[in-house]
Amino acid sequence: MRHPLVVVLCVGMLHHTSEAILMEKLADNKICDVLSMATALDDFIAPDCRFINIKMGQKVYVYSKLVPEEGGGVFWSGSVYSDRYVDQMGIFGYFPAPVVKETHTFREDTVQIPTTNMDFFCA
Repeated sequence: MRHPLVVVLCVGMLHHTSEAILMEKLADNKICDVLSMATALDDFIAPDCRFINIKMGQKVYVYSKLVPEEGGGVFWSGSVYSDRYVDQMGIFGYFPAPVVKETHTFREDTVQIPTTNMDFFCA
């Protein structure tokens, strides 16, 4: 049985706002139920509202991995965790996979599902 939080995170990141913007899809498919912990190897500054800022050394929870398109980048989604950057905790978004190194995998089995426009919704 899947954990309800995983299903919600894999369905899409929903925001409640009247000024939302539908952004370009980063991939057609994603791998869910990965759920791992990673450590940032470098800083990453979010180029738009689909992404999250990450500081070198910060812990990152990985919730899904986008399946890269031909010639496209490899992006994962997750949230950051750090005692120093508490204001960023709980914010979900995408980041380039090479910016982090997985340190612990919580689930080995994966499920690949299509992405939807809601996966790339900006608030």
